[in-house]
Amino acid sequence: MTSAPDLRAAALPRVEWATLGLIAATYAVWGLGTTVLAGLWLPLGIVATGIAIAQFSSLQHEVLHGHPFRNRLANEALVFPALALCVPYGRFRDTHLQHHHDPALTDPYDDPESNYLDPAVWARLPRWWQAVLNANNTLLGRIVLGPIVGNAMWMASEWRLIRARAPGVLRDWGLNALGLVPVLAWLAWAGFPAWAYLLAAWIGHGLLKIRTYLEHRAHDQFRARSVVVEDRGPLALLFLNNNYHVVHHMHPNVPWYRLPQLYAQNRDHYLRRNEGYRYSSYAEVFRRYLMRRKDPVPHPVWPVRKG
Repeated sequence: MTSAPDLRAAALPRVEWATLGLIAATYAVWGLGTTVLAGLWLPLGIVATGIAIAQFSSLQHEVLHGHPFRNRLANEALVFPALALCVPYGRFRDTHLQHHHDPALTDPYDDPESNYLDPAVWARLPRWWQAVLNANNTLLGRIVLGPIVGNAMWMASEWRLIRARAPGVLRDWGLNALGLVPVLAWLAWAGFPAWAYLLAAWIGHGLLKIRTYLEHRAHDQFRARSVVVEDRGPLALLFLNNNYHVVHHMHPNVPWYRLPQLYAQNRDHYLRRNEGYRYSSYAEVFRRYLMRRKDPVPHPVWPVRKG
């Protein structure tokens, strides 16, 4: 029987060159997408830019967990430009770290990344909005509608926090506005159309929705709520191996490039931990859920057990 891994010997280097190199490569793809590739064929430039935006968002996730340097300010400076437009890094950092309180995973109120609603709230929604959210709970809907639905709900909640003068929220949106300055300046210099960049951002957000679609499930035991998708293909790189999501939640400071090996060495342990919440690949996820819902929108085991 495999026991829980001991990570004390797995000390990290002062500079994680794999992550730093990937950040540089992502900026290069973004720059080429908005210039050379767009000049060759605008749809090609839009798609390449969208992929770079998705990769950049995955790298922001890596940064907020303390990589590639040991210095927080140095890390955050690497991802300061607002390539994704409307997700301030500081808000992403704070809400995601709150999300890592595992006993609250999937809680409609205490988990800021939950896709479930309180059943009482769901029952009060107009039928047209319920239909939109039901469509959003298919994988195709999450990819196509999710960037619009998710960002609309996100910005509405952020506006409520700003009106309530919640600490740090307005500051982080202000920093996001500053982060937009180099992005807009570059796009103006490159002649990349605004509508094309909005489309690229939509593609980037849609790609990320593939990862977040089923990474957490409603379950009465919080240890069983995080998924494993045993995929080592292009999407795993795009998501920086966060498809090994139960491993990430158990060891949030382990860098992306160590997650597959850690999982492989202790596979039975992690699958016992999450009670077999596993998919063999993203191809399986697409086959099963492209056109049908995996979960209902109202939380099926509400209230969530916290212990």
